[in-house]
Amino acid sequence: MRRLLCLLAFVALPALAGDLRPPLLLTGQRADVQDLSGRWTYSRDYYRTGLTDINGWVAKSRMQRHRDVDVAAAEARPGTGFFEFDLDRGPAMAIPGAWNAAEPELRWYDGLIWFQRRFDVTAPRPGERSFLRFEGVNYRAHVYLNGREVGRHEGGFTPFVLEVTGALRASGNRLVVGVDSRHDAQSIPGEITDWDLYGGITRPVKLIRTPATFIDDATLRLTDTGRLVGSLQLDGTQAAGRAVRLRIAALGVTVQARTDASGQARFDIAAPDSLQRWSPEAPTLYDVAFEADAGSGTDRVRERIGFRTLAVKGADILLNGKPVFLKGVSLHEEEIGANPARRLDDAAARRLLGEVKHGLHGNYVRLSHYPHSETLLRAADELGLLVWSEIPVYWTVAWDDPAVLLKARRMQAETIYRDRNRAALALWSVGNETPVAENRTRFHAALAATVRALDPGRLVSAALLVEREGDTLRIADPLLPHLDVMAVNTYAGWYGDDTLQDLARIRWALPTTKPLLISEFGADALAGHHDPGAEPKKWSEEFQAAYYRATLAMLGRIPNLRGLSPWVLKDFRSPRREHPVFQNGWNRKGLLSETGQRKQAFDVLAEHYEMTPGR
Repeated sequence: MRRLLCLLAFVALPALAGDLRPPLLLTGQRADVQDLSGRWTYSRDYYRTGLTDINGWVAKSRMQRHRDVDVAAAEARPGTGFFEFDLDRGPAMAIPGAWNAAEPELRWYDGLIWFQRRFDVTAPRPGERSFLRFEGVNYRAHVYLNGREVGRHEGGFTPFVLEVTGALRASGNRLVVGVDSRHDAQSIPGEITDWDLYGGITRPVKLIRTPATFIDDATLRLTDTGRLVGSLQLDGTQAAGRAVRLRIAALGVTVQARTDASGQARFDIAAPDSLQRWSPEAPTLYDVAFEADAGSGTDRVRERIGFRTLAVKGADILLNGKPVFLKGVSLHEEEIGANPARRLDDAAARRLLGEVKHGLHGNYVRLSHYPHSETLLRAADELGLLVWSEIPVYWTVAWDDPAVLLKARRMQAETIYRDRNRAALALWSVGNETPVAENRTRFHAALAATVRALDPGRLVSAALLVEREGDTLRIADPLLPHLDVMAVNTYAGWYGDDTLQDLARIRWALPTTKPLLISEFGADALAGHHDPGAEPKKWSEEFQAAYYRATLAMLGRIPNLRGLSPWVLKDFRSPRREHPVFQNGWNRKGLLSETGQRKQAFDVLAEHYEMTPGR
């Protein structure tokens, strides 16, 4: 039986992309899912006492033994003395959610916090298995159930699954998670970014119970030749030779197959003539049911899947065989509000994406600079927004460290397997604004190869830097041959000495054999700060609006321009940004303020997109 355990970042992973497959527990509709969201108690661990064992001192200590000591149970026994910690009587915060927004004293906390959640379950059925699925813990997670370590994970933006069948009780379960937000020279991203990293259990935690043999993964997509192809993976002792089914009731499709020795079955049928292809104009999704018969019973998972094709032909991006222009904006994973907690529920996700779809007349969103929540991806599917998804290989990482490369490839695999059923997902980005060097290029090329091995039906890109000679901008990046779509970030007119009038002289000397996306451009403005003069000054809404007009005119002269994602939809937290009048810890390049107030540049971009054909 294939082991369904957490892929630990501390263990060397196999070198082949096909072996990077994480445990999945496909997240469509399942029969037995218990959401563990709610109030979790917590305790700060400034000195990491709970993870330290020096000459047996911790084993004898009565401090910070959250991981393996249940104080309530221990104190109920005679002769156990006292303890210097007690999570049952500790403060509580809402989970999911970053601790930075929970209490003022936690705003800048960077380190280890222990969380506890007590819960009961219904009595297990014979042969049933149980799993914990964490959708996002930033940055390292140490997970204990009823005093037993059940797994670890590194990486703040991708899901992980831990089997807890042997540790789960019918009642009185005590789940403890040590969350360490500290980044270092080997983390991804590194210690310095230009956004708030946040700490905590920022996405939902679920207990999932399955038959002894169950559907771990299932996928289905439309090929360029008009066929529906996919696969289903079983996990369990009876995974081989089992009957499985695929059903799409709205299309009258029922397909039967049988798993091979590894527990995998494949589907390949002609797409029905009645199939409606997904597009931003008509984001049709179908209810797809995957079923498997095993000796322990039948397992069923339901997914909502859209079907479309995506390709590059010369300088064009083709959606369903027709050229498409990507009218979008970049976005950080912060909900609208003065004190964001990175708590992206469905309502918060739709509020953000609604500004793109209906406010800006957009068809595309660049999710920066890490995999965003699955909730947001599913909302993009339903609203009809194409998506760029990126892993946080940002600025610089330890390019020459093989363990860091394997970590990045694992993160890439975790997000690909999570999101590959999302029709909205169009582009996988392998990095952002990394300085050109041989070791860096090898690193990114390996990530691009991983993407192609795991998900060949989507496009590969990266946000690159440009070189400037006088008034000419060029891309001289050896990574270009590994990309389907070129993308560059440019801030002429904001950073540097260019005036807005100078932008009219700028020329772009770029390869024209591939489509180009301008992945970032932007200027800061404090919402409500105005300078209505003939030449408005920086930081004003008027300057930001004028910057957009001048930049859009400049970019319109690029012959192979096929999309835009200016920086950024909403003001977001960034500890690097500390101007005492205009920033105070916020990057102000948003078209919206942090509370959702539209700036003048919002209307400039909306008018531009309204006049720009998407096809």
